[in-house]
Order: sequence, then structure tokens, then C-alpha cells
Amino acid sequence: MPAPAPTLRSLAKVLGLSRTTVSDALRGSPRVDPNTAARVKKVAKEAGYRRNPLAGALMSELRRSRGTAFRGVLAAVDFHEPDRPDSAARFHRELVLGADARAADLGFKVEKFIVGHNGLSVHRLDTILQSRGIHGIFLLPAWDEPDLSALDWSHYAGIYTDYIIERPALHSVCSDHYRSLLAALHRIATLGYTRPGLFLQKHHDERLQYRWGAAFRTFQEHHPGIQPVPPLTVDKFSRDAFVPWFRQHQPDVVLSHNTEAIDWMESCGAVVPSTHGFVSLNVLMKTRPCAGLDLQPRQLGARGAELLIAQLQRNEAGIPAWPSTTTIPAHWVDGPTLRPQAPAPPR
Repeated sequence: MPAPAPTLRSLAKVLGLSRTTVSDALRGSPRVDPNTAARVKKVAKEAGYRRNPLAGALMSELRRSRGTAFRGVLAAVDFHEPDRPDSAARFHRELVLGADARAADLGFKVEKFIVGHNGLSVHRLDTILQSRGIHGIFLLPAWDEPDLSALDWSHYAGIYTDYIIERPALHSVCSDHYRSLLAALHRIATLGYTRPGLFLQKHHDERLQYRWGAAFRTFQEHHPGIQPVPPLTVDKFSRDAFVPWFRQHQPDVVLSHNTEAIDWMESCGAVVPSTHGFVSLNVLMKTRPCAGLDLQPRQLGARGAELLIAQLQRNEAGIPAWPSTTTIPAHWVDGPTLRPQAPAPPR
């Protein structure tokens, strides 16, 4: 049988020290003589001891609360990014609400921190989290490529709530944009639309590794009866870019994040939904009632909290050797911008 894992008690017996002294030394407490602390850490490393930060936080909280119920803390880290669309703030709020609700079910709470530009520096965030014993980082989506590599990740477990993060490479949870758009396109095809058109902001698709565009082109290529319309990808949404494309290629339904496109369609003579349709790629960002995709940010937040807490419970701090991605498909929302489904013929 394998030897039992070393504990604070067994280390203390080997070192001839009290359990409290060993614990303080491993936590870096200034109350322990530096030479003693160095000896404790050396013996602990040789023995293969792994400190469980969740257990340490539990005991600390129990001492402060005198035995009341423990609620651990997860840090929801957002980025202050001047170029990020204002509408993204609603998506982030829903993510945090979902994470907070599920974390509360599991005995944790979520606190929000903002880094970059007018927020905290990464170094300052590291100092705050370590001083407060917060070891779980719930990282909100970034408009640009996020960089939290300066954090001392040996203290933290992390989850990123979007597609690939590289600095550092963490586990991720995100919407299944590819599968969700394919499902939406199949749905509108059953309503009789044959010339779907995709209207995207370039950076929005780039940061998702072109999943919107890839799903759209795949559907056009493989779905019989669909007449191809080239997607319109722009740096910024504008009427000047949209109207010439709409008039030239004549899509009978437009899929986009920008519901202002409905006005531009109607300025070209379209009547929504009588002659043309519109599908929002994120109904949380809509400015009017419309059909489209609910990317389920609350469910994403809840799942992210579950994955993060599971890492803490397994004592899995640090950058994972094999980062994984968990995806959740969007939910379809009916709305007044598509014609209704024709009734089935009587049998």
C-alpha cells in the first residue's frame, strides 16, 4: 500500500515542533524565525506535503466566525477596457449573477475586482487576493487578449468564461457559438428563408476564433435550397457599410448582434417580418424585441463557479497542464422579427 500523505501533524512530529509553528511556517507567517521556516519548508517539500488552501481558509474563517457557517470567496475578475462595447456589461453582470447564485449553493460567495487602465494593477490584485486568502479566480470575458500571467498562479485555481485564453492557459467555460448558429440557421430555414445574411463585427468573430463565420459558411455549403450570400464583416457597425451590401445581395433574413440593422433594412424597403426577417445573435444585447439566441450567461456563470470550486476542493492550484473547454449551447428565443411557423397540414 502507498505511504499515507504527510500531514501537518506528521511533519510537526518529525521536526520536533508544534503543529501551529509548522502551519505558520508554511503560510509564510512573520511570527516564525526565518531559519525555522526554511527548515520546515525543506522537510515538507521532501516529504511531498501539499498545503490545501481551501482547508486553511476554512479554519481561518471558522476562527473568525466562532463556528458559524463558512462561506469561501471567489474573485470575479473583470477588465477595464475602453474599446469594449457598452452592451457587454449586461452580459458580464449576468455571468456574475449566475456564478454568485451557484457559489452560494456550494458555500461560497463572489466578490468582483477590476484590473487594467482605471482598475487595479495585476500586481496589486495578486497582493490583495493573497492577503485575503482568496484562491479561486473567476475570470470574465476580455474584449482584447487578457494577460494575467503576472499573478503567482501557484496560489490560485482559475476559470475563464470565454474562448481560449493564453496568458495563462486556463480551463474555460463558454457558449457553443458554432453549434448554436447552426441550430438557428436550420430553424430559420424551416420558416422558408432561403437567403440568410450574416452581419458581423470583425473583432467579435476574431476573438471567438471565427466560429460565427465558420458555422455560417458550413451551413451555406451543406444545406440544400440555401442560396449563398457573402457575410458582411466590418470593423464597426455602420449604415454606410450595411445598405450597399443589403441592396446588392438581397438577403431575406439578417443575423447580427446589431439590432439597428432592422432600421437600415426598412430604409431599403424591407418590411420586418412580412418580407424579411432578423435574428439577434445575442438577445441580451438587443435594443428592441426580436427573435434570436440567448447565450445563457447565467448558466455559464453557474457552470464556471462549479468548475472553479471543484478545482479548489481537489487542491488543484496552478496553471493546468491540459486546459479544457466546457461549452453550453444557446437557447432559441422566438420573437416578432421572424414570420411565424406555418401550421402543419391536416392529416
